[in-house]
Amino acid sequence: MNPYDRYILPALLDGCCGMKAIQRQRAALIPRARGRVLEIGIGTGRNFPFYQPQAVEALVGLDPAEQMNGKARKRARAAGMTVELISVSAEGIPADDDSFDTVVCTFSLCTIPDPVAALNEMRRVLRPGGDLLFSEHGLAPDASVQRWQHRLTPAWSRMAGGCQLDRDIPGLIAEGGFAVRDMDARYLKGPKPWTYVRTGSARAT
Repeated sequence: MNPYDRYILPALLDGCCGMKAIQRQRAALIPRARGRVLEIGIGTGRNFPFYQPQAVEALVGLDPAEQMNGKARKRARAAGMTVELISVSAEGIPADDDSFDTVVCTFSLCTIPDPVAALNEMRRVLRPGGDLLFSEHGLAPDASVQRWQHRLTPAWSRMAGGCQLDRDIPGLIAEGGFAVRDMDARYLKGPKPWTYVRTGSARAT
């Protein structure tokens, strides 16, 4: 692993994902997690402060970027959470069918190489009636912003660990076998190509 990916990229992603506007999205979503919880793209553990420990039976965090585990463990301890960290990509989740009550995916679908395969895996490991909780930036509704997203994505992706600015989040969720139950969609504070965020829940169809 080169020095940029090991040291600079984790700090960049942690800073971007810790902005106040993004933390407010997390704060509105994460307390809804219940039972056995699988978090996709757990990264540096930005969601930990918002879990309700009394509602979470077990928490498993999945992320291929093992270099972020140290900070994630520190944040878990600070939040009074116990987490099992697994360093693999979400296209192949090492868990049995129907083994989680909640899957959490926040600001991660943008970087997963095959997001539909990952969503199919999330659906597989969710128990019947289980919830996918998501908060994701992606393709904006305005054509002028979309044009900038398409232009910026190739360079941004190389800088930001594969992050894609122009993914159609509702389309991916549907293609992965989920139906959205509720969703808030809005521009957060900041440059529009990066800040159109959809937050909500979905269940397997």
